[in-house]
Formats: sequence, C-alpha cells, structure tokens
Amino acid sequence: MAEAEVRAATPDEAPVIARLQLSTWRSAYADLLPPEVLTALDEAETARQWSEALTGGAVSVLVAVEGGVPVGFCAAGAAPEQEAAGADGSAPPDLAELVLLSSLLVEPRWGRRGHGGRLLATMAQQLAAGGATRGICWIPEADSASLSFFDHAGWGPDGTVRTLDAGGRPVRELRLSGPLDLRMRQPG
Repeated sequence: MAEAEVRAATPDEAPVIARLQLSTWRSAYADLLPPEVLTALDEAETARQWSEALTGGAVSVLVAVEGGVPVGFCAAGAAPEQEAAGADGSAPPDLAELVLLSSLLVEPRWGRRGHGGRLLATMAQQLAAGGATRGICWIPEADSASLSFFDHAGWGPDGTVRTLDAGGRPVRELRLSGPLDLRMRQPG
C-alpha cells in the first residue's frame, strides 16, 4: 500500500469530497436507494454544501489520503438535540459532550485498507481533545458493512430508530452510539 494519512480537509477540497460522497453512495447504496434518487444527486450542489460546511466552522472534516489521492472522508460536530433525543424527545444528560458523526465514507475501490479506521480514530481523538466523550451516528439498517465496522469500534445500536423517505422507498436507520476512546477490535 502507498503511504496513507488522515488530515484536515481544506475548503478547496469540497468538489473532491462531493465526488467521493456521490461515488460511494452510488456504489454502496445501489441496492438500498432507488436508482432515480441516486442519479438525481447533483455533484455541484453537493460540493456547494461541503464548501459551506468546510468554511462554517461548526463541523470538523477529515480526509483520508493514499499516495496523495483523497480516498475517503469523515465529518463530525456537536450533536444537535433533535438527533440525540431519546424516543420520548428528551435530551440525553451528556448532550454537551455528545458529537454527531454525520458522515464516514471511503470510496469502495479503496476499502479494506484501514482508511475508515484511521478516519474514525483520528476524528475521535480530535473530538475527545475538545471535551467530547461519546459519539452517535445513523446507519441504514440494511448497511451490514457499516454496522460491522462500527461494532468493531465498540459502537452499537442504542435502541433509537428512524425511517426516512428515499424517493418513496422507506429506509430504516439505526442510531449507533459509542465512546470516543476507541479500541478497535478485529472481526471474529
């Protein structure tokens, strides 16, 4: 494997992050989302949204790079109360120390090379240094690869689910929760 690293994303990388996101979604979620939803995703609009995120300061974005080529990214920030709330709508007692991992994607052709683990570990370390103690993320219930990845990091379903409308097809997501002092374990 060529030299790999994780570093902070720069605002000029918004188009690269958008390409990585759409390429990964179109490959990894081809069986989960309707084809018309995936083809309707607009790369320029997605890049604009990432540009706002990268210059807004509310979200940390890291990129994984192999041999000088960006191959994945991770985005996280303070967990909004509505994302962290329990089934009864109440905020968790640790809301001030809770972060939302909004995205962690590695382009499938670069998968199984440790990029996802490096992204998650680096982001967790960065967030913990800022005072966060626990993270949450939403993963489609049918995405067994991502569920397994987070399970190996010590994150698991916390009992909260939501169903999104993806072009007329319901997509059920599980909320995962886990510590930021990661101890990645091997599958098996």
